[in-house]
Amino acid sequence: MNQERVFSLRNPWFTLSVGGTIAIAVVSILIGFIWLPSANNAFGDRGLWATICSAAGAPSSWYGGTNLTGPAPSEVVVLPPLRRVRADAISIGRGATIATQNCSMCHGVLGTVQVTAPALAGQYADVIYKELRDYQTGLRQNAIMQPIIAARSDQDLHDLAAYYASLPGAPAAGVPATGTEPDANAVKLAMQGDPQRNIAPCAACHGQLDRKGAAPWLGGQSSVYLAAQLRAFASGARRNDINEQMRNVARRMTPAEIDSLARYYAAMQ
Repeated sequence: MNQERVFSLRNPWFTLSVGGTIAIAVVSILIGFIWLPSANNAFGDRGLWATICSAAGAPSSWYGGTNLTGPAPSEVVVLPPLRRVRADAISIGRGATIATQNCSMCHGVLGTVQVTAPALAGQYADVIYKELRDYQTGLRQNAIMQPIIAARSDQDLHDLAAYYASLPGAPAAGVPATGTEPDANAVKLAMQGDPQRNIAPCAACHGQLDRKGAAPWLGGQSSVYLAAQLRAFASGARRNDINEQMRNVARRMTPAEIDSLARYYAAMQ
């Protein structure tokens, strides 16, 4: 009886199986990370690395917090601290002053829920900073926000973000009727997505399951505001999402699904 070890390079079957597995892995990597991204229509504009990051749901570059010379591009993400630290009281105070003078008319005195403007209280600081930066550079358009934020320094933007992030979260904007269950399709899209339509689950980036840098917490926002932003992404009117992640998702959703998801998140605390 042959006592030759099974896991040995002298065993031709073992060698063949290992070699075949490696070959399949190499071909899969070449197809998934080289050929398919290069076949994307936007490949020529964004480059290979940015397209791969878009497919993986990750930003192509990161920002550690040090001020850049000139405005940072929209695809750069401000990383939050690696450990929970107490916000600088001086920064929060400066942000509160700026917010009271310039932001309270639309966002409320304490950043609570409004109908057509986002609730900012308790929002992640990296989210607020990125959106303010995008308004300032014109990557996100708004006739009201642009004049207010245009002349603000980078420190002002950080102070505003620190102030709003320090506030307790606002109550839910939409309260469903007693005994009413959330729409099952909205829950599925939020928690599972729809792989057949290449729709990632909202909760994978916006919380509940996981959160990616610069992705806001959506719970409790006005359904009117949320639906309007999803439609803006779907139409391409809003274009400051990193690597087109939101545009790729929103354009595959139906108007009914957009409204349903907006109501689902509006009712969430």
